[in-house]
Amino acid sequence: MQVVYRGGVRFEITSGKHAIVTDQPVEDGGGDAGMSPVELFVGSLASCVGYFVARYCARHQIPCEGFTIEAGWTYAEQPHRVGSVELRLNLPSAVTPEQQDKLLKVAHGCTVHQSLAIPPKVEIHVTAPNSQTEVRSTGAMDAY
Repeated sequence: MQVVYRGGVRFEITSGKHAIVTDQPVEDGGGDAGMSPVELFVGSLASCVGYFVARYCARHQIPCEGFTIEAGWTYAEQPHRVGSVELRLNLPSAVTPEQQDKLLKVAHGCTVHQSLAIPPKVEIHVTAPNSQTEVRSTGAMDAY
């Protein structure tokens, strides 16, 4: 995967043959050419949950044509971050309470959700032309 700066606050993310543009809303200095990184983050979680739920439905002959997910989030501070995410799974057909419980377990098992529940180690390296050293960080920054 590669992320390329495209001017302003816009970036292009490419992975294999796929590309996504992220930008900020106009009120935040962007051109609104794509989802913000936070929207993409929440969308990634929601679509991963959707994938796991749809696969469960397919295995158990639960119709999921018309299945939608509504996602909302709030921010938290110290540090500034997404503080909570709420996903509402709207299934197009009735399911039993037992099936609902199983669907919730499957949803919580998605890879992105598990990566949030047990956070991965994140290393950030800074390189620049003609630099003698590479700077690396594995923790949150105090300020920028």
